[in-house]
Amino acid sequence: MRFAILVSILVFVLQLHSSLLAQADSRLSRIDDLVSAAIAAKKMPGAVVCIGNSKSIQFKKAFGYLSLLPTKVAMRADTVFDLASLTKPIATATSIMILVEEGKVRIRDRVSTYIPEFAQNGKRSITIGQLLTHTSGLIPDNALSDYKSGRKVSFEKINALKPISEPGTKFSYSDVGFLVLGEVIKRVSGKEVDQFANEKIFEPLKMTETDFNPSAKIRGRCAVTQERNGQWIKGVVHDPRAYELGGVAGHAGLFSTADDLAKYCQHLLQTLAKKEAAASQLHAILSPRTIELMTQSVELPNDNKRSLGWDKLSAYSSNRGELMTESAFGHGGFTGTAIWIDPELDLFVIFLSNRVHPDGKGSVNRLAGLLGTIAAGNASR
Repeated sequence: MRFAILVSILVFVLQLHSSLLAQADSRLSRIDDLVSAAIAAKKMPGAVVCIGNSKSIQFKKAFGYLSLLPTKVAMRADTVFDLASLTKPIATATSIMILVEEGKVRIRDRVSTYIPEFAQNGKRSITIGQLLTHTSGLIPDNALSDYKSGRKVSFEKINALKPISEPGTKFSYSDVGFLVLGEVIKRVSGKEVDQFANEKIFEPLKMTETDFNPSAKIRGRCAVTQERNGQWIKGVVHDPRAYELGGVAGHAGLFSTADDLAKYCQHLLQTLAKKEAAASQLHAILSPRTIELMTQSVELPNDNKRSLGWDKLSAYSSNRGELMTESAFGHGGFTGTAIWIDPELDLFVIFLSNRVHPDGKGSVNRLAGLLGTIAAGNASR
């Protein structure tokens, strides 16, 4: 009798589990419809979507094409993407936080502590924290012509800039600020941001296909962006200033795949949760306390919320899922990329596209946000 009851309970549990999985699959299947509709509407030629938690990848799929011109090539799940401004949090801000943890940099320090010549023309009071939260008062982008004479002259031009607003009084998204952070990394560590990030972030996390200036080995899998000087850009940075700097800059230049980015996301989730499964890698790049500091909300003017290198809820958050919690943090990239991580939901959402191909007219932020909403609504935690 007891055996029959146990069997009945087991059957019920299995049926319930199957039913829940079917519901989850049904909800996630909406992703296919949304992405396919966006491709049909020429919002982008293709995309890779990857959704998971601290333990596993739950959804990963390639859609459309990695290039339409000069030839059509189908998108692959292991396509290598130009991440554009995802470089800011993943490479540059994470590197700065590593230096903070090592006792070599302080968030409240003035930038001129590390780059004395930066202090000129009203910039003496600007801090590392203000660069990370885009409240430094620096111009979003200085003239492209300032970058035509090599790295040394480029930074001389940046150091000569005047703030366009009083530091700390206004939120103004600035590529220049993260170019300066890249220079801080170099001054403190003696290494350019690409070398430092490789040694301190990508190698420890076994992110073997993440780098600035992709090697010939993986360049063939890179998504095509736009044309430059009559040549289609493939495996070379799209951002014009990073390009003039040889592909290595604090604001743009990083390339990666969905699988590699999932490793980064999972490391942050595991470390924040201090999970037993992650015990061997808890301190692979940053401690739980440092990640908490990096990702906690900072209240900024005009109801914008950012953190140290990440977006939280700001004028740039259209790629954020509506159902994500206050703990969520993320970022987008000009080429058509976005990542959002929600520790409370134990969730990450990676959206990678080359929306600038072929003519720069694609648009994906709303789509990325809709996919994040679906993923958050499907999260089990």
